[in-house]
Amino acid sequence: MKITATLLLLATLAGASLAQQPAPALTDKDMPAEFRDWLAPTEPLHIAGPIHYVGTRGIGVYLITTPEGHILLDGGMPGAAPLVEASIRKLGFKPEDVRFILVSHAHFDHVGSLAALKKITGARVAAMAGDDDLLKSGGKTDYVFAGNPRLHFEPVTVDQVLKDGDTVTLGGVTLTGRHTPGHTRGNATWLMTIEEGGTSYPVIFMGSTTVNPGTRLVRNPSYPGIVADYRRSLDLLDSLQPTIFLAGHGSMFDFEAKRERAAREGVKAWVDPDGYRRRLASQRETFEALVAKESAAEAPTPPAK
Repeated sequence: MKITATLLLLATLAGASLAQQPAPALTDKDMPAEFRDWLAPTEPLHIAGPIHYVGTRGIGVYLITTPEGHILLDGGMPGAAPLVEASIRKLGFKPEDVRFILVSHAHFDHVGSLAALKKITGARVAAMAGDDDLLKSGGKTDYVFAGNPRLHFEPVTVDQVLKDGDTVTLGGVTLTGRHTPGHTRGNATWLMTIEEGGTSYPVIFMGSTTVNPGTRLVRNPSYPGIVADYRRSLDLLDSLQPTIFLAGHGSMFDFEAKRERAAREGVKAWVDPDGYRRRLASQRETFEALVAKESAAEAPTPPAK
């Protein structure tokens, strides 16, 4: 998969600098071309209801607007804060009116600018239990990336630690957090229902279910219970029935194609329950194949007859 392959390549590039503290900032010259999309600016847009896209070309950051202030979901890569701030202003809103910043999961590509955005907005940061300590450490306690300074980020203090099913409500808008661990211990999926043109649409901001290179599932697992966590998360996601499917990487939900169609079709371009099901089925198949591969490698060789 392109995302995990890119992370693996970046980890390789970072190998020579593991002993450096602090790590040098990521720049164009030492990033793969695919990775540069994660920092490349793109035009912000209204998706549907109160949901707006204010992320970069490759990383989803979402602004949910209300009459009483706004909610930001994720913050993007280290260095992306000025891009996110500019996108919010371009849409006619004020970053200073953001009251909450919600977290999908505490990896540098999604929370690398969270500390900067917290300073800009003065918002409260809310994250699922399990990722609060990871955010506080700036990525240094991550079960895969702890030893790689290039994949760390400025530490963030979480103001509100959430558990499965907790809600964040502002100005008549409610988002429900579901705990979908595995990718990180506190990986979260966010749910809401919006109104557009007199129709209600259940929306999912799907938490990541990919398995990053270096993750150990069976032999000396990266953390106890990781396989059970992934399976419970996949089962929970399978039980949901979203109509609009969004995620932290545009490639996960065909963002560019839907964006182009939305100019003609409006909200209908974002309606994709079948795409959600395909994504989920593909992720489950990939995960179980990795478990089977590790299990086969772990199994003792039968004696020769």
